[in-house]
Amino acid sequence: MELLSENKVFGGWHRRYQHQSEATRCQMTFAVYLPPFASKENPVPVLYWLSGLTCTDENFMQKAGAMKLAAKLGMAIVAPDTSPRGEGVADAPDGAYDLGLGAGFYVNATQAPYAQHYQMYSYITEELPALIESSLPVTRERAISGHSMGGHGALVIGLRNPNRYVSVSAFSPISNPSDCPWGKKALSAYLGDDQAVWAQYDAALLLAEHKHEIPLLVEQGTSDQFLHEQLKPEALLSAAQKSDTQLTLNMHDGYDHSYYFIASFIDEHLEYHAAHLGLI
Repeated sequence: MELLSENKVFGGWHRRYQHQSEATRCQMTFAVYLPPFASKENPVPVLYWLSGLTCTDENFMQKAGAMKLAAKLGMAIVAPDTSPRGEGVADAPDGAYDLGLGAGFYVNATQAPYAQHYQMYSYITEELPALIESSLPVTRERAISGHSMGGHGALVIGLRNPNRYVSVSAFSPISNPSDCPWGKKALSAYLGDDQAVWAQYDAALLLAEHKHEIPLLVEQGTSDQFLHEQLKPEALLSAAQKSDTQLTLNMHDGYDHSYYFIASFIDEHLEYHAAHLGLI
C-alpha cells in the first residue's frame, strides 16, 4: 500500500492509501480511520462504509462526523472508493452519473466493457479486508454500512456473507434495484438482461428468500427526493415480514438524502455496530 496522506484527528489517524487491485485490475484508493491506541498489540474491529453515487473514499470521512465517537469506541472505519478509476476504465457512454465511474454498484460485472474492471463485490468482500487485516492493526471482526448505492451494497454484502460481518446498517439504501430506474440501468449494463442474475444483488429479493439472522438497521428520511422512485424502503419491510427477519426501519420526518441526514444519526449506527462488535 502507498500512503497518500495522513492527518491526526481525535487522537487517532485518518489515512488515505492507494494500491494495485487484483480484483479491479487498476489502482484503488481507500481511506481508513484508526482510533487512538490501535496497535499490533491492541488491534481493533472495523466498520466498512460504502458510499453512494458520485462519491469517493473522501465523502464519508469529511462529512459524516463519525471519527470522534469512533475514537471513543475504539473502532476503525474503512471507506473504499465507489468504483474502479484510471486510464482504460470504462465510463458511462454518455457520462451519466449513475453508471460507470463513481457508480460501481458493488457488483461483479459480467458485460463488456465493464467486466474487466468492475469487480467491486469481490474487491469489497475479499481483497480489501484481506489487505486491511494483513497491513493494519485491526481484527477480523467486521461490520458494514453505507448510504444510497452504498446502502444497497452494504445490505447485499451483509445478507450474502453473514459469516463475514456481525451487523449491517444502511442510510437511504436503494432497497430494490431490480425495480427502480437507477438499478435497472446499472444492473442491465453490468450484468446483462437476465433478472435472475440481478436478484443476487437485490437486497429486497435476498431478504425475502429466507430468514436471516444478521442484525439489520436502516434509516430513511421522509423528505428524501429519491424516496418513492428510487429507494423504496417499503420493499425491504415487506421482504423482512415475508421471511420473518428482524429489520429495524426508522423513518425520520423532514430529512433528505444528504450527508446532513447521515451526520444526524451516524452516532446511533456506530453504537449499534459497536454493541455487536463487543465494544460496548
